[in-house]
Amino acid sequence: MQTRYSSFETEAALDEVGRGCLAGPVVAAAVVFPKDFFHPEINDSKQLTEKKRRELDNIIRENALDFAVAEVSPQKIDKINILNASFLAMHRALNQLKNIPDFLLVDGNRFKKYREIPHFCAVKGDANFLNIAAASILAKNYRDQLMTKLGCEFPQYQWEKNKGYPTSAHRKAIEKYGITPYHRKTFRLLPNQLSLDM
Repeated sequence: MQTRYSSFETEAALDEVGRGCLAGPVVAAAVVFPKDFFHPEINDSKQLTEKKRRELDNIIRENALDFAVAEVSPQKIDKINILNASFLAMHRALNQLKNIPDFLLVDGNRFKKYREIPHFCAVKGDANFLNIAAASILAKNYRDQLMTKLGCEFPQYQWEKNKGYPTSAHRKAIEKYGITPYHRKTFRLLPNQLSLDM
């Protein structure tokens, strides 16, 4: 795994989580590490246990020169679509950084330009770049904790387990109980969307 992509002094890595969910916000994180930073356990958040992600979350925050986490609500996702909401979440994370980075390394294949900062899109970036993997960990931890908290409000959807993703139990709960203010109305919430009373 490479530590970073560019030779710029400050490279901010960006990743988002929650694009494929039926409920909850999309969340993005930005991380700027010192040029020489490396940690052997930092990896794509999907490859790590919840316990390991929590441990690494502290290490990332302690060692990063700068970091931020931001979210975009389900209502905004419905308004501007999930792709634009993902870009917006990343831009909001960048807005929270203490200093403007020289370069942006973005997970995925598309990005909406931020200010005039040069960027590179890395497909499977969270598996290939340490700083993107770190951003994926911060974003996933933040979103998982948020969905567990929201799940206390609506326990019937089991968000503490599925985190808003389209599991069969989640879809069955939507069918039985309808939707909440945290559901994304423009998403296909049920196999037969017509049967859902919006």
